[in-house]
Amino acid sequence: MLPELRDLLFLDIETVASTDNYNALDERLKTQWSRKANFFKRDSEQTDESIFHDRAGIHAEFGKIICVAVGKFFDTENGELGLKTKAYYGDDERELLSEFKMMVEKLDPAVLKLCAHNGKEFDYPYLCRRLLVNGLPLPPTLNLMGKKPWEVLHLDTMEMWKFGDYKHFTSLDLLAAIFQVPSSKSDMDGSQVNKVYYEDKNLEKIKDYCVRDVVVLAQLYLKMRSVFISQPLVHKHSD
Repeated sequence: MLPELRDLLFLDIETVASTDNYNALDERLKTQWSRKANFFKRDSEQTDESIFHDRAGIHAEFGKIICVAVGKFFDTENGELGLKTKAYYGDDERELLSEFKMMVEKLDPAVLKLCAHNGKEFDYPYLCRRLLVNGLPLPPTLNLMGKKPWEVLHLDTMEMWKFGDYKHFTSLDLLAAIFQVPSSKSDMDGSQVNKVYYEDKNLEKIKDYCVRDVVVLAQLYLKMRSVFISQPLVHKHSD
């Protein structure tokens, strides 16, 4: 394995609204959501409640994490490049974040590089905010307090693709398409996570989707770093 691949940890998170019952929110949070919802309303038929179910999951103050999937490269017995994945998921956000935090803290923060797609705008800050909301101290690799920019070992494949273009947003699925990486969107996409969680009660489906995103992310990273592998990436998952 190339040295630059050894200390990478790929990750992806799936988030939903903090509750399926908007009326269960306390009045202070309802007031705060109403202010935010005003920015999203496109017509008079949209209510604070309807927008909450559609949009709350992408805001750490009104959403929660239900799955964190991670992946790390390894050398197979045949000398091929493989990817080990694991998912931390469940209805208890504090429990899954505690498990994720313990795993990350076993890795050396001086060399560990996190990699996510749009991670700097979404995954990393969302994780930090929900860890703190749940009363969990940030692990060193996510704690940016007092760090200089070059000391922050966070990679972002969307930023890598921007090449300095601050206006450019490109989805993981589009990049996977142009680099001919198999899509993770076989039976669902990110817009359906809230419904699959609250209406279908199918957390396993969301977990599998999240893991597939990590596999796509790892393959995309190899393409973007011009790392050629002669055989398909070997994938091993453990729960």
